[in-house]
Amino acid sequence: YDLVVVGGGIVGAASAREILLRHPSLRVAILEKETQLAKHQSGHNSGVIHAGIYYKPGTLKARLCVEGMHLAYAYLDEKKIPYKKTGKLIVATDEKEVKLLDDLHQRGIANNVPDLRMIDGSEIQEIEPYCQGLKALHSPHTGIVDWGLVTQCYGEDFKRGGGHIYLDYNVNKFSETKEDSEYPVTIHGAKPGQTVRTKNVLTCGGLQSDLLAEKTGCPRDPRIVPFRGEYLLLSKEKQHMVKGNIYPVPDPRFPFLGVHFTPRMDGSIWLGPNAVLALKREGYTWADINLFELFDALRYPGFVKMASKYIGFGLSEMSKSWFINLQIKALQKYIPDITEYDIQRGPAGVRAQAMDLQGNLVDDFVFDRGEGTGALAKRVLHCRNAPSPGATSSLAIAKMIADKIETEFCIGK
Repeated sequence: YDLVVVGGGIVGAASAREILLRHPSLRVAILEKETQLAKHQSGHNSGVIHAGIYYKPGTLKARLCVEGMHLAYAYLDEKKIPYKKTGKLIVATDEKEVKLLDDLHQRGIANNVPDLRMIDGSEIQEIEPYCQGLKALHSPHTGIVDWGLVTQCYGEDFKRGGGHIYLDYNVNKFSETKEDSEYPVTIHGAKPGQTVRTKNVLTCGGLQSDLLAEKTGCPRDPRIVPFRGEYLLLSKEKQHMVKGNIYPVPDPRFPFLGVHFTPRMDGSIWLGPNAVLALKREGYTWADINLFELFDALRYPGFVKMASKYIGFGLSEMSKSWFINLQIKALQKYIPDITEYDIQRGPAGVRAQAMDLQGNLVDDFVFDRGEGTGALAKRVLHCRNAPSPGATSSLAIAKMIADKIETEFCIGK
């Protein structure tokens, strides 16, 4: 192959698709370790199409989110993929939050978030009749979609363009092809006989991205630490109380957005998520444990520093995981009529959180290569972190990655 993309999540699939759209004569393949695309982060998320309100103005993350949202809606319309433009309220319930909301408003305006406006309590109830608050930011273009389905559609586009997808191909080694200078990299799978030769490699490994980078001589940092987000489900009798997305004003002291109300395409309402350390990289419940992966996370100096900094927050999140009734108070701040009898445990997702040695959560894109002059250093590019909201931004991220691939590997020059 001319290019092999390792990782069949939404960023890998979108990037492979974009490369083939630009260069239809290239031979391109996707290698995915699961039996389907979008098995992990891309298929286990809130399903929100974000508008780009939260991100620091001028950053790549802010630009890609707003651009990605416009590209996503155009793609969904073109492919007739079902979605709903439900809108979103970020609700302030006290004066301190109103001040933070004002700051968010200015940030959203600077990011060119379309039709964003501040509304008062009475207008909140025109949009969400059961929701209470002093003020809110209203983003009418925030929506919902099944991002797993979108990833599958990217894959279908890719195959129609001549690309090949190999499922159940768990990459365990990269080696230099001694006898073939035209295809200098060989990618070995875990099963006997799984070998693919290629000129160039892009990895988009999500929860496995640091481990893949390590296989070609890159340093382990930034490390991926898996955080599980657990959702609750609102009872069918109370689903009519939530029309669109209802979010809290994020607390700047903490790295997560807080508990929110998220309608789904199937009509259900998700509440959450919390954020707890997953006991394995793909650990969706407390029963999913991998002692090696857990020990690897716990002994990482960055995690130790972050955990000591946020110990109160972490213990609170774990308590909410074990005793779901503890989340009721946070939910009732916005919709007082919800009681402990209206909630039950729901699905969970695991976020691949890149973390540096100082315990900082890496919030930007990280690309890496191995050191040296060999093929594994020169011909393999790792996308080690594609920060949230990766799904919303996926088509814009794909354009950026395709630009980088063209430059790094002199494709199309």
